[in-house]
Amino acid sequence: MSSQKIFAGVALRETRGRVGLTQRAFADRLGVSLPYLSQMENNHRPVSAGVLLRLASEFSVDLGAMAVGDAERMVIDMAEALADPLFDTPPHRADLRLAATNAPSLVRAFLDLYRAHREGQERLAALDEALGAAGQNATPSPWEEVRDFFHYCDNYIDAVDRAAENFARHAHEPTPLARAIAGLADHGITVDLAELGSGAVYLRDEMRISLNVAAEPATQAFQLLHLLALEAHGDLLEATLELARFRSETAREIARLGLANYFAGAVMMPYSAFLDAARRERHDLERLAHLFSASLEQVAHRLSTMQRGGNRGVPFFFVRVDQAGTITKRHSATQMQFARFGGACPLWNVHQAFETPGRFLRQLAETPDGKRYLLLARDVSKPGGAFGAPIRRFAIGLGCEISQARDMVYADGLDVGNPQLFEPIGVSCRICPRQACHQRSVPPIDRDIRIPVDRSGPLPYEFA
Repeated sequence: MSSQKIFAGVALRETRGRVGLTQRAFADRLGVSLPYLSQMENNHRPVSAGVLLRLASEFSVDLGAMAVGDAERMVIDMAEALADPLFDTPPHRADLRLAATNAPSLVRAFLDLYRAHREGQERLAALDEALGAAGQNATPSPWEEVRDFFHYCDNYIDAVDRAAENFARHAHEPTPLARAIAGLADHGITVDLAELGSGAVYLRDEMRISLNVAAEPATQAFQLLHLLALEAHGDLLEATLELARFRSETAREIARLGLANYFAGAVMMPYSAFLDAARRERHDLERLAHLFSASLEQVAHRLSTMQRGGNRGVPFFFVRVDQAGTITKRHSATQMQFARFGGACPLWNVHQAFETPGRFLRQLAETPDGKRYLLLARDVSKPGGAFGAPIRRFAIGLGCEISQARDMVYADGLDVGNPQLFEPIGVSCRICPRQACHQRSVPPIDRDIRIPVDRSGPLPYEFA
């Protein structure tokens, strides 16, 4: 457990409500006085170590989830949103933390409202007449809504993960592709290899699937397992979607695809077996890809989901970016966050991965909050499969806090104890306080700036 104080009033109230106890009965079970419990539930006092242990033993509360929780993520998201010039004086970080811990539903509503505002502004700036229809800018993007769903549950969906692990455990076939074909056959669906000039991985015609012979085996297996999830575990996916309560049918459909993809990755890399191998191989992506017949991107993404209560892996963040620097996939089980409403930090090594195809780039980095990380980046560009076919160019980033670096083979040979080797990076220029950054695009919105007249530097302005 981290030594930082844990304010978890919302979690305490939710636990008490779940077990149906009065405040007095709950206080007795925790071994504290009624006033002390009341103070903890209202975040006037941190949760003590003794209470944490009783929560774990008496009520099976996941202490890891309580320690990390959603609060810090929401603080970062609010700070970025409130850096918008729309707000004159952004609140202090302590006030944001109080809001995130005491009123998380209100904070999420604020973030949804701000996101709707941003999307409306972007539509107007683009002068897109098609988006001028009434009401279109009043709701959040379904894509962002689904992304937040996975983000705020630590990218780990327990019921789906365990169903996938159970399927893999009872499968007799040696490879994920063979398991997928056999699983579909059990539901009357046959798979044939075919030349698909369209570039699609598969084409489906009722109960027959034509699988592109040119696709990589890991891609073939993943897509067939995706279909198997929809065929064999539709009820489980629907139950999970009901709990998520998405605002639109579009968001629900996107989430269904995401859950099916989650099932596919969890079958290819079953939780317990994959976590054991990851620890044994010290998270060597190439070794894990070979052992589980998966791609590097699939392995990196799976590593970021190892957050099962009672058997957690190293907390990783994972992202995928395109050549323009747009983040197309993102998740963080660490305190490392990513820009939601603007460009990402250009000093991050993931942007350099396109310049060195086929090579892993390592970076020791420090964020403005003083947290230090080991960052890994590599291009995962995907060839078109034929001369003249377009190449899909992406790079992935994977990282962990420096305290976990000893568990990474990629830390070998790096002097992780030397603070001079850590490069300063940030989340977004609009909320980054670094004065001397040579790559800054705009000044931080919460600082006063002045234009120096007696000297010239990398930036035309200075700020406090």
